[in-house]
Amino acid sequence: MLVRTTDWSAYSNKALMGELVTKEEALQLLQAEDSELLAIMDAAFQVRSHYYGKKVKLNLIINAKSGLCPEDCGYCSQSIISRAPIDKYPLLDKATLVEGARKAMELKVGTYCIVASGRRPTTRELEQVIEAVQEIKAAMPMKICACLGILTSDQAVRLKDAGVNRYNHNLNTSRGHFQHITTTHTYDHRMETIAQAKASGMSPCSGVIIGMGENDEEIVEMAYALRELDADSVPINFLNPIAGTPLEGRTGLNPRKCLKVLALMRFILPAKEIRVAGGRELNLGTLQPLALYAANSIFVGDYLTTQGQAAGEDHRMIEELGFEIEPCAL
Repeated sequence: MLVRTTDWSAYSNKALMGELVTKEEALQLLQAEDSELLAIMDAAFQVRSHYYGKKVKLNLIINAKSGLCPEDCGYCSQSIISRAPIDKYPLLDKATLVEGARKAMELKVGTYCIVASGRRPTTRELEQVIEAVQEIKAAMPMKICACLGILTSDQAVRLKDAGVNRYNHNLNTSRGHFQHITTTHTYDHRMETIAQAKASGMSPCSGVIIGMGENDEEIVEMAYALRELDADSVPINFLNPIAGTPLEGRTGLNPRKCLKVLALMRFILPAKEIRVAGGRELNLGTLQPLALYAANSIFVGDYLTTQGQAAGEDHRMIEELGFEIEPCAL
């Protein structure tokens, strides 16, 4: 007979009462037997349901500028040290960015994410994004998230004034592990950019990539750091070890561990938009639907240089779960 070793409802009760799961409890969850998984996900759903019911937010990425990046992020196919055979091109023109938003609307997307490679936007690139955002916002009831690298305070204010609702800059990993992933900028650079976004009035978006060689203690550290950062939207990526990058061939994740990570994030960040992001299809496989018992947001369509699940399949998954797509609320 299966004997449950932990009362996982205590975790959901803590989250709903505003109490923080301890680091010891967080580790216990990550290292729990797989036989505990459904009980863990049920407890996570109690929190997710309290804040978001059965609604699912949809996001879509446009790879607005591909490759040509001077940074050396080990996971990224667009970095200067990557040998991955990807398309490389400068920032897309305004018409293409606007058309991408129209396609996103057709797919019931609430947040359109304009993502460009590079350390920081040039003056010309910033102007181009601003012009596109202004046209999109004038015609479509849609949130805009920008991800353009490191920002100055002036650039952040200009994006906010143009109509950008949210700015993404991921922490990616723990402070102690950061130097093993990236050396051309620091963890503090990322923290500072999120602070600039918040100061401008844009909603901060910041998350992590799981599976880059970090241990369970570092995953817990990431969750606590994201809570301290107080980002409104938290994308949880699971490494897609792209051939030609320093992390190609790295394994170690399985769908059950990924689900435990998502549950932990829900307990530590109970009221935040938690998004299952890059690597969802590869790492969760047939267990993808279970992710939405902890997360309340997904990307539809492709990612930056990797393919995602067809939007129609995501719509079907949401419907078959008995969930519903959340309409955009500006």
